Amino acid sequence: MNAITPRSPLGQLTMPGQPTRPTLTRRQKAAIIVRLLSSEGQKLPLMELSDDQQTQLAESIAQMRLIDRDTLHQVVEEFCTELEAVGLAFPGGLDGALKLLDGQLSASAATRIRRMATGTSRADPWERVTGLSADVLLPVLLEESIEVGAVMLSKLSVSKSAELLGKMPSDRARRLTYAVSLTGNVAPETVQRIGAALADQLDAAPVKAFETGPVERVGAILNFSPAVTRDSVLKGLEEDDKEFAEQVRKAIFTFTNIHARIEPRDIPKILRAVDQARLILALAGAKGDSAKSAEFILANMSQRMAQNLRDEMANLGKVKEKDVEEAMNEIVSAIRELESKGEIFLVAEDSE
Repeated sequence: MNAITPRSPLGQLTMPGQPTRPTLTRRQKAAIIVRLLSSEGQKLPLMELSDDQQTQLAESIAQMRLIDRDTLHQVVEEFCTELEAVGLAFPGGLDGALKLLDGQLSASAATRIRRMATGTSRADPWERVTGLSADVLLPVLLEESIEVGAVMLSKLSVSKSAELLGKMPSDRARRLTYAVSLTGNVAPETVQRIGAALADQLDAAPVKAFETGPVERVGAILNFSPAVTRDSVLKGLEEDDKEFAEQVRKAIFTFTNIHARIEPRDIPKILRAVDQARLILALAGAKGDSAKSAEFILANMSQRMAQNLRDEMANLGKVKEKDVEEAMNEIVSAIRELESKGEIFLVAEDSE
């Protein structure tokens, strides 16, 4: 059995007739790898290292001069060998764990971990802030001082900043816009402290139990409730809270709203998205306010197709009210689906 001879440390490799090379530290080897990769145009995430590690690496690079080809090859070989020996790598710190588990943790657990990471993380807090939606950032932007708001706008993307300015009162938007012009002299440390404070504030906000507001939830429920139930509930809401009832009415979209809230040009898209047999049933059973929507649909298709549908409706004879409501709800669902995809847009009732 052959004895295993340990590899000589890099820098102590000798060749006949050549002087012994000086020993290279692991920090110097790292400097060689960084220099080599940088010369190949590779951008390394050195900011993920601690400030001390970045400083030590920079000092090593500054102190080194020429490295012979054999030493370079040996350093690269050792580096590749260590990489190949790695079986599994875990992200460093809680921030890395959050990124790894993004979308898999509950909102409450993610918030708790972010709070645990506060004060110990080296990650840029602005990554957390800038990744949030405009709807989440708007309340903070309205409550904070003009100076803090200006720094926030400066760190956000142009499109998100524009979206936020469009959602706030014009006077505050104007003051914030002017304040942005004064942020050029703000120290980087101050910007980081503001980012950390905003991230803490956003993480401290209570987690919502529901993704949508009460108006949207009630409206969605009543959308698919029988007409009798819907009318009764709305009447009761008006007696208890007239303002809330009015908001719910605006959130509701039923078959009877089609003629008032659908653009004529969108009818062909809707027809392609619904089953023709269910469409015929809904049109045949439409009466009262629903009849206006039925006529609106028929009027915005080809005359030949409209006549064919009218003939089919006549052949149905008497239809059950329950079946008609189910068919109408299917058409409403198709419209809501098209709206969520951005293929059609509902006309706001107050624009009439």
